[in-house]
Amino acid sequence: MKKLLLILSMTTILFAACDKDGAPKYQEPSNNNQANNPQLIFKLHFDSTLTRLDNFGNPSTVPTGNSAQSPRFNKMSAHYIEFAQGSTTQLGQGEIVYKGIETTADGSNAVDFDQAIIKGQGEVFYSIPLSQVSAGTYKWLRVSLTYQNYDVKFLSGGIDYIGTLASFVGFNNYITNYTISTQNIAVNGNKLQGYWGFETAGLTFEGQSPRTTVPNPIANSSPITTGSCVVTGNFPTPITITRNETSDITVNINLSTNNSFEWKDLNSDGFYEPSDGVNPGDTVVDMGLRGLFPTWQ
Repeated sequence: MKKLLLILSMTTILFAACDKDGAPKYQEPSNNNQANNPQLIFKLHFDSTLTRLDNFGNPSTVPTGNSAQSPRFNKMSAHYIEFAQGSTTQLGQGEIVYKGIETTADGSNAVDFDQAIIKGQGEVFYSIPLSQVSAGTYKWLRVSLTYQNYDVKFLSGGIDYIGTLASFVGFNNYITNYTISTQNIAVNGNKLQGYWGFETAGLTFEGQSPRTTVPNPIANSSPITTGSCVVTGNFPTPITITRNETSDITVNINLSTNNSFEWKDLNSDGFYEPSDGVNPGDTVVDMGLRGLFPTWQ
């Protein structure tokens, strides 16, 4: 256990960072799902079989000298959802269908984690009456990610371990307390983008990390501010809202976890082996979701 403690204390973990300039102000609509009131429903899906993309939405392989794994996602939160009509629609100029609650409880403006919606695989993240969405045809979806909770595997002394990561990737996050896996961490204040908590074998660690890959296939025509966590993806078939719908429309927020946890593999054995405090270990070089592939039905 002492060796494991030393290993974990030497490990640097990178997470996706969000940009405070990413999303304009918006009054959150009612999350009201009444009978005879068709809804626009958003569901979360994490899929390691989806294409692995780079920052510009191009297929990306793991570079020579590195190794990667597809972590098991437990749950996630987002702070912003927007439909974009086309590839030249600038951030904030599309149809903003969701904006999370913010607070200045600790001085500066921050995402209010206590009031954030947090959901897991296949769950409904959010719904809004279709009557509250502007009529139009939309080709792209933008989602600003703010919190991720997932499990990763690592090797120490020839023994496999699993650790749980809680990553706060909003531009600024007001947190009273949170639970990683079984352990609760008290914060009672703001934490900037990249704050994380890690738990394994009953041990917990906290830290602050920089940004990583955030795919945006229309970066050339509709860029996202550097450091933003607003992932962008196109619908295979554009979604059309008429406001005369008689049944619900479900949008699947399909997120690629394909080899999203990547490290410099010193001995090229394919196992993530952090430093043991004596010998140099593998260094994490990239972490985060590898693409947004939305569909609707």
